[in-house]
Amino acid sequence: MGFTIYAKLKKLGKQRKESLRSIPYELEKRPDTVREFLTALVELEVGAYNARRDEGQLVAYLTKEEMKDQAGRGKISFGLRGGKDADAAAAAENAIQCFEDGIYRVFAGDEEVTELDGKFIWDEGCEFTFIRLAMLSGLNWGW
Repeated sequence: MGFTIYAKLKKLGKQRKESLRSIPYELEKRPDTVREFLTALVELEVGAYNARRDEGQLVAYLTKEEMKDQAGRGKISFGLRGGKDADAAAAAENAIQCFEDGIYRVFAGDEEVTELDGKFIWDEGCEFTFIRLAMLSGLNWGW
């Protein structure tokens, strides 16, 4: 049985409200710890990133709305990429280290989550918010 969670990413600085939409994630199992939660999210995002390598259009284009949304995030791109696939284990390790170093914070509803390996209690339908505190942290997850 899978679990759907909703997450959004906030960054320091200017940001339009429409770029703060919740993104649904389907987890295979309910995580017991924040470490398991972060690892599951990173694995989903790395899988999506690696899958985009083979997605291509004969002629790539962006709509005005897509350009406006991407400009609000600070980067406009076609979403295509080359090179090697990302390593999910290395990415998860990096995400955990960034959490420990305070580069980003995680909130379950209005409650900040601070313990990596403590019991992770959250209600179904809870919205998670990730707040990136360092501008160059590299934690983007495609949002």
